[in-house]
Amino acid sequence: MSTRKIRMGIVGAGANTREKHIPLLQRIQGVEIVMVCNRSRESGEKVAKAFGIPEVAENWRDVVENPYLDAVVIGTWPYLHAPVTLAALAAGKHVLCEARMAMNADEAQSMLDASRARPELVAQVVPSPFTLPWDNTIKRLLSDGAIGDLLHVDVFANSGAFVDFQRPMTWREDKKLSGLNTMMLGIYYEAMVRWTGHMRDDLTARARIVVKRRKDADGQTREMGIPDHLDVLGSLENGATVHIRCSQVTGACPTPNDFILYGSEGTLRLNVSRGALFLHHRDGSAEEIDVPAHERGGWRVEEEFINAIRDLEPVSTTTFQDGVKYMAFTEAVAKSWRQHP
Repeated sequence: MSTRKIRMGIVGAGANTREKHIPLLQRIQGVEIVMVCNRSRESGEKVAKAFGIPEVAENWRDVVENPYLDAVVIGTWPYLHAPVTLAALAAGKHVLCEARMAMNADEAQSMLDASRARPELVAQVVPSPFTLPWDNTIKRLLSDGAIGDLLHVDVFANSGAFVDFQRPMTWREDKKLSGLNTMMLGIYYEAMVRWTGHMRDDLTARARIVVKRRKDADGQTREMGIPDHLDVLGSLENGATVHIRCSQVTGACPTPNDFILYGSEGTLRLNVSRGALFLHHRDGSAEEIDVPAHERGGWRVEEEFINAIRDLEPVSTTTFQDGVKYMAFTEAVAKSWRQHP
């Protein structure tokens, strides 16, 4: 196995970067993280000290333009994903970009175009993690006709909590930082399409902003522009209908985090909260599906990224092409609910 040395820089050391990307990359033979840039010099120094990273940059461009680096991990909020990706690819760096891919579909397309202009470079988006253990099994069951013809899909991405009027604003609710990304919409949609394919363009969305104002991190009251309740209706290419609900206001919701696939002969339900997959039969019986060891997936984003750089395997989760598609879906949803407030 190739172990050629790969020198990496980190731009944005949020929770996922600290908990997964940095430690898992450091475990791979021949990978060295040599520079980190965070929102402040102080926070960058804390990360560097915690993980033994020798250099701290004050500006992300110092990371991207460092001639000794081979690859960059972008762990910032979405507002910087496109600028850093475009600069990194132009500088000849491989890119692992945190999800959501971009602020909108145009930014995502510009990232894809830049990656296609540099085909020798690996460009990967951190994938939706929630369904990785079950993806292969669900695809096999659908292919084998375990539920017959797929008729309808329900996707529920709910907090399960009652509306909180006092909670401060988060970065996910700030359009300047998150763009058109809405709650858990993109990350659950990305998971669903691994089994079903994408929805048609003629979708309809309705949304509501229940809490009109929140205080930001500086204590300033801000108008909220991202919904805290959203319903999307549409269909797949095979004609099956789809309903996706994301909500932060549906307290005591009986299906807070579920994927339910209804077929002509049975129903599959992936209960993400419980970590269990069920097959319901036409006769009313149900069984919990044990995932065979050879089908069980898991988090191996960092390994896949490095293997792709070393030409050991291609990127499968998630490609920039996939990211563009889910950002186009996200934008279509936003346009629909804004047209029908």
